[in-house]
Amino acid sequence: MKLYHTETSPFVRKVMIAAHELGLASRIETVHLRPSPMAPSAELSQKNPLSQIPALVLDDGDVLYDSRVICEYLDTLAPQTSLVPAEGAARFRVLRLQALADGVLDAGILAFYEKNSRPAELHWAPWIDGQLTKVRQGLDALDREAGSFGPEVDVAQIATAAAVGWLEFRGVAGDVREGRAALFRWYDAFRARPSMKATEPKA
Repeated sequence: MKLYHTETSPFVRKVMIAAHELGLASRIETVHLRPSPMAPSAELSQKNPLSQIPALVLDDGDVLYDSRVICEYLDTLAPQTSLVPAEGAARFRVLRLQALADGVLDAGILAFYEKNSRPAELHWAPWIDGQLTKVRQGLDALDREAGSFGPEVDVAQIATAAAVGWLEFRGVAGDVREGRAALFRWYDAFRARPSMKATEPKA
């Protein structure tokens, strides 16, 4: 399998954390790209018409995107370990929390691009504030959920760790720890896992 990626992409990191947790990381060849909305990659666009990473090229040539689909696929390759419960309330709780964490990231990335890719005189403060409000509300919700994270790793925990790690790495929302003791007590323990250390982003 071949994964189009950028080391600092939190959605790529989410996929690679999952791959490490499932024992599949050695089966994935990574292809480095750094696309952006202003500078899409022609090579990536041939694989993913949205020109977004991550995109996973399977051994038969099919391509999967986005991170949620890729993580679900990887989960099918390691039947001895499951990141997503098969059915019932537990399944939809994990999928809901994954969507929440991914949404926090989506909002944070939009604010990051507005702050760092547009000329300062064109920054739209209400837009940035609106996105960062979503980030803060999402983190508050994750803080309320963190106490229920169990010892078995699931895709909701992976998505949460990728989101929190990226927010601290980029600093786009300032100090995200204040007032969220439960979330960061869990995160500081989770970040010691080998999968997290192996995927730590570098500037």
